[in-house]
Parts: sequence; C-alpha cells; structure tokens
Amino acid sequence: MPLRTLADPDHLPALDRQYAFDRPGAGLGPADPPPRILLLYGSLRERSYSRLCVEEAARLLQWFGCETRIFDPSTLPLPDQVARDDHPAVHELRQLSLWSEGQVWCSPERHGQITGVMKTQIDHLPLAMGGMRPTQGRTLAVMQVSAGSQSFNSVNTLRVLGRWMRMFTIPNQSSVAKAFDEFDDAGRMKPSSYYDRIVDVMEELVRFTVLMRPHAAALVDRYSERKQAGVPIDAATDLSSIAIGAQGNRPA
Repeated sequence: MPLRTLADPDHLPALDRQYAFDRPGAGLGPADPPPRILLLYGSLRERSYSRLCVEEAARLLQWFGCETRIFDPSTLPLPDQVARDDHPAVHELRQLSLWSEGQVWCSPERHGQITGVMKTQIDHLPLAMGGMRPTQGRTLAVMQVSAGSQSFNSVNTLRVLGRWMRMFTIPNQSSVAKAFDEFDDAGRMKPSSYYDRIVDVMEELVRFTVLMRPHAAALVDRYSERKQAGVPIDAATDLSSIAIGAQGNRPA
C-alpha cells in the first residue's frame, strides 16, 4: 500500500501547547468520527522537504483529533502511461481521495511552479469516477517549500487546481523559504514563524472541515448535474420551496 508511516506521531517539540487548542473545531460541528485528512507531497528526494512539512502537518492534525493518511507517490505512473489507469497506486490514490473529507497539498517550487510529481497526483484524480467525485466538496490546505527566498508561485497554482477540482480551499496557506535551514538532522522542523504558520493552517483546515461537514453535499449540489442525471426537485423536501410556501401562508 503506497502510504507513508509517520514516525513519532505524538512528538511535537516545536509546538508550545499552552497556546494551542487540542480540538480547534470544537463547537463548529460534529467531531465524531474524527475528520479524515489526506496529505500529498511533491518530491521523491530521500530528504524531501515537502514530505517533511506534510509529516509535521500530519502530526498536528492527529493532535487536533483527525485521522490522517500520507500518500507515497514513488510508484505512481505518469497519466496515460498505463491503459485505463489500471495501476495499484492510481487505485489507492483515488480511494484515499474518496475516503478523505479534507486534504493538504504541499509542493516544492521548481522553475517557479509546482513539481511534476505534485501535478501527476492531481492529474490522476478525476472530477467524476463511476458516479462518485473524489475531490468535490472537500476542504483543502495548500503549502509550499522553496530552496531560496519566500515565494508563493506554488501555492497560487495549487489554489487554481483546488478550485478546478471543486474543492473549498481555506484562506490561510504556508510557504517555507530556505527549507533546508528549517529542519534538524532528524527531519523535524525547528521552532520558527514558518512552523507557527503551519500550525495556523492546520487549525484552520480542521475548523473548516468540521464546519462544512453537515453541509458539504448541499454546497456542491448543482442544477446542471441534476438536469443531466434527470433528477427533478422533490418539492416535499426542497427547503427553499417549503420556506417560500410558509411565507405565502402567513396571515395578512
């Protein structure tokens, strides 16, 4: 199974817990079962800083009460390389996306853009698949790492892709400059404003995911899709029709 095993999931040395909510989504919606978050990264290097950022994000999300899974793209073929996309890694990625309620995408910036590894993963996620939609209605947090000064090219592209995939991309984002300076020899992120921003982003992702949980299906319900599927509105259950009818029956 192409999943990364998260080392030391409970060890958060850079987090000052006296300032951190352990359940940032409390009071915004149902927290049970735990929010399901899929994390994708965009580099196959042995010391991949986008993967290290994703792992830090996953540890935070687990501390916030989420269930996380990190996809390992190392065996993923290129789009259209395998007939009908019939490849175990492709099937696994799509099932993980269907499983998720929210996602985290983190890409290095290479030549001013996201990497091919990152784009390949997104390209393997269809808008529709056998009547199911692997990305539609899910929340999304975007992050990037850079070898040089801080930039936002990758997160801007990831936002465009998230919108195209009909996901709800949260307002906050993370961009880690000179990522090689931000991690210790064990691959753990040092305390810094960059780490604090990742905490901010993960808190916000949890809040939006929990907040939208009861409404995700309604928010992506579309006229054109109902029309194409031949599914007429049921006036008995249409809340807008019921509300209009109630107003019309008010006494003068």
